[in-house]
Amino acid sequence: MGDRTRLGLALQAAGLGEFEWDFARNVFIVSERMAAITGIPAGERPALDGAALDEYVHPDDLEAFRERRVADSMSADSFTNTFRNIRPDDGRTIWVRVSGVIERGANGHPITLMGIVQDVTQLRREEEERQNLMAELDHRVKNVLAAVQALAQQTAKRTTSLDSFLTTFGGRLKSMASANELLTAARWRGAAIDHLTAAELGAIAPGQTRWEGPELFLTPRAANALSLALHELATNAVKFGALSVETGHVDVRWTARRNGGFELTWTESGGPTVTPPIRRGFGATLLDQVTPRELNGDIRVEYRPAGVTVRIEAGPQAVAERPDVVPEVTTARVTETVPTSRGPTSLKGARVLIVEDAVLLALELETGLSEAGAQVVGPAYELEEAMALLGQPIDAAVLDANLNGRSVTPVAEVLHQRKIPFVFATGYGETGGAPGGFEAPVIRKPYDVTQVAAAVAELLAER
Repeated sequence: MGDRTRLGLALQAAGLGEFEWDFARNVFIVSERMAAITGIPAGERPALDGAALDEYVHPDDLEAFRERRVADSMSADSFTNTFRNIRPDDGRTIWVRVSGVIERGANGHPITLMGIVQDVTQLRREEEERQNLMAELDHRVKNVLAAVQALAQQTAKRTTSLDSFLTTFGGRLKSMASANELLTAARWRGAAIDHLTAAELGAIAPGQTRWEGPELFLTPRAANALSLALHELATNAVKFGALSVETGHVDVRWTARRNGGFELTWTESGGPTVTPPIRRGFGATLLDQVTPRELNGDIRVEYRPAGVTVRIEAGPQAVAERPDVVPEVTTARVTETVPTSRGPTSLKGARVLIVEDAVLLALELETGLSEAGAQVVGPAYELEEAMALLGQPIDAAVLDANLNGRSVTPVAEVLHQRKIPFVFATGYGETGGAPGGFEAPVIRKPYDVTQVAAAVAELLAER
């Protein structure tokens, strides 16, 4: 097998086609492989001082193509150009990348130009999709930040203390994060009502909550609205309603409406005798004004003595088609950011390692755990820092799952081998439980530092 045959096989395997411009003879030579890619007939043709292929270049790219060709032929030794090629055989437009070298004589004049052609249409599409995704991500991030800002301002206007604000705002923020986690897992095509309900009720009052209904998926806007509504109802039930006592129950049921949309009923029973609230906070405003508008429907809240009943109606615009990817919701051990009623957590004397790459979060954790009486080890912001600290006496650890793009698994493995308990505090939405398959509590960001302290205290109590 000769060198030319080997070269031809290599070009074919790489999806490349070759061509040659002979300046002395002023001819352009198109190979069979280039013809297969571009649709330009193979063979030798007059070069027309380089204009031989101009008719196959997209009109919008032709001027730049000509300018680049002239500039390269005058002084460059190599070249690369990307443009749209209109195939003469079927009229399709494809993107091609042309690269090559120019051989020059002693006087600097070009003798031969040899190059290769590659079809980069798919690469261009992927780049355009990436740019579109980045633009969409930027749009969503700004919308989320604007919503968070509005939520903070509205919550602050209706709370009388900093502690109350932090507790209420933190819970609402967590609700938004749960909905966004489900939407992200489904590539922002929709979130199921049962998943949203499980995210709000699954971690509170085990055995006292129940939900049931057909599989229905909501649009991102409706999912966030329903998640916040369920959060407000659950918070009120824990504070004042059925979930404030062990005998109370909450039953959530939903059905699809004939004309599209859905109807959801929240029913409390077995709790304290209900009386209408005297003071209306932002939660009530959210339910009365925000929820029905975002769901294109209506909401009715009845304060019956036997228990609160809420009926939420949503229009067809709130319902989405079933996504191609539907996340699995498991009963993984997840610590939710719901304030505990057990009083201040004590970690007096406990040596707690903090591994967190976000400096502000690490400082917040350090402050919170120190206030609970812990002796903080670290914080470690990088994997190597964390591994180096493992030689110190440690009673427990708080681990971020991802450290600047690197998994915290090596740290977790060492802690596991030494039987040192740890909790994951992470922004990743793994639906299969703790990262790496470890048997460890998981606290989803955004979290309440007091809950981290409570989770660590619980781990230490189990030892």
